[in-house]
Amino acid sequence: MNITIRDETEADISAIEALTQAAFLNAAHSSHTEQFIVNQLRKAQQLSLSLVAEDQQQIVGHVAVSPVRISSGDAGWYGLGPISVCPDKQGLGIGSMLMHAALQRLKALGAEGCVLLGDPNYYARFGFKPVSGLVLPGVPQEYFQAVSFTGTFPQGEVTYHDAFNAAE
Repeated sequence: MNITIRDETEADISAIEALTQAAFLNAAHSSHTEQFIVNQLRKAQQLSLSLVAEDQQQIVGHVAVSPVRISSGDAGWYGLGPISVCPDKQGLGIGSMLMHAALQRLKALGAEGCVLLGDPNYYARFGFKPVSGLVLPGVPQEYFQAVSFTGTFPQGEVTYHDAFNAAE
């Protein structure tokens, strides 16, 4: 495997949609709308980062990053996800490569930090942790996690873009 991480291009859009759908097809925790979320974020010009993992000119992974709002007014925070890896390539480190690349790019953009919703056992390796007082309403605290690039965390409710309500 020779993985290259790069920005998406317009030619990648249908492959990203198919990959995202396949990656979440059998995920019990999924609403199976992740591909619609990515498309709506793109349409709303809210994809701050859209990175693909490519192996021999085939897209095998994708990560989306978009701005979030925090009720405290703190700016410079982003939400990571969805992140997708081709089902037959999962467990090979592609997701980790995408995570590291996305976090590096966010730091380079001057971001304050990043939040995500996911398995705390997986995302802790990237520095993510639940933060008391930083909440996503309706979600168990241990699954909503953040990493700060400045060492400080805001307090308040986090709101993702309306694209996260996309159903088609």
